[in-house]
Order: sequence, then structure tokens, then C-alpha cells
Amino acid sequence: MQYKIMGEPMPVVECKLESGETMRTERGSMMWMSSNMEMKTNTGGGGLGKMFGKALMGESVFENQFTPQGGPGMVTFGSSFVGSIKAFDLRGGRTIVCQKSAFLASEMSVEMSVFFQKKIGAALFGGEGFIMQKMTGEGTVFVEIDGTAIEYELKEGESMLLDTGCLAMMDGTCQMDIESVKGVKNLLFGGEGAFHTRVTGPGKILVQTMTLSSFAGKLSPFFKSKSD
Repeated sequence: MQYKIMGEPMPVVECKLESGETMRTERGSMMWMSSNMEMKTNTGGGGLGKMFGKALMGESVFENQFTPQGGPGMVTFGSSFVGSIKAFDLRGGRTIVCQKSAFLASEMSVEMSVFFQKKIGAALFGGEGFIMQKMTGEGTVFVEIDGTAIEYELKEGESMLLDTGCLAMMDGTCQMDIESVKGVKNLLFGGEGAFHTRVTGPGKILVQTMTLSSFAGKLSPFFKSKSD
């Protein structure tokens, strides 16, 4: 599989597949494809447990699979919100953990499962909630990032404080926790919320410059209720 990410602020990833290669994607993500591309919709296997896990992660229970027939083919997947698309090669045993609903598309060799926060503080106040997405396998996965994606490499024991919701992805070697904002004035009048997310290395993290929830919050004052 060869790919090219293009376009902004609503990017797409164009995937060129050889005969017999298959890509899977979240339902509704396909934008355009070559005429020899065959699409099949199913649950992706794994039984009720995997279907329940997808629902918890904010993903559709069903997925679409695309396979070219009679030779090479092309299929393009698009993001659902203004932002970025990032590719991660998981070959060699790499594991990544992403925010809910980050999954866009992947090769069939990639496995996605539920990642539960082990610490109750991170689970309740970490911005991404109790459930995130864990991705493993010998292949490439494409994830959606809200806004612009900024990458940092954290050394062993090195940590970074993030506004809740800004963590889009971290390597499976990283640790995530939350801590309260210090100082009563900072807490009450700082406008930065009551908690920050602390991510500790080693590993790469991906920070997003905008979240869908904050975007909706900025727009909400401009929408009047039906009763007005």
C-alpha cells in the first residue's frame, strides 16, 4: 500500500492498493475511489465483545473494507472535521493510544481495541474520558486530529502538561495522569479549567491545537434556542 495525504483544512489520504490488498475504514469516510474497487460492509469479526468495544470508543459497529479487483486500485478517505490526518507505522511492535473516534482507516493487519485509563483521576478528568483507542499490529493506520497536529518526543521521565483534550495520541510507552491547577486564583479566574493532563515519556505524543468540544463551545453563544 502506498499513500499520500493532501489538502487542508479538510485533508484526505489517497491509498493506492495492489490486487489483493485491503483497507478498512470507519463507515462514511470514503471520498472517492477507482472503478475497480470493491466495497464490503461488515462488523470486522471479533464477535459481540469487539462490537461493544467499538461502540465504547465512539466508532461505528460496522466497518467498510475496500479491495481492488483485477489489478491495482485507489481509494481516498477524508477527515470528518477541520484538522489533520496522520499516518503511523506500527510494524516492529509499536503501540499507540489515541483519543476516541480518532481512527480513520488502516491496513487489515492493524488491530484496534479499547484502552482503559488505569488511574481514576485520568479517567474522570483527563479530557478524553475513561476510554481511548489502542492500536497495534504490523501495518499502517491513519488517524484524525482536530486542528493542527504538533509532535513532541519525550525522553525517559520527561513530562509535559497539556490542557485537557489536547492530547490526540501518545506512544504506548507513555503514561498519562491528571493534576489540579495550583493556586486558588488560577483555579477560579485563570480560565484554564480545574485540571491539566500530564503525559510522561519515553515516547512520542501528538498534541492537537483545537478540539471539537472547544470549537462547539465557542460557537454555542451564536446559536439561539428555539424558544428565543
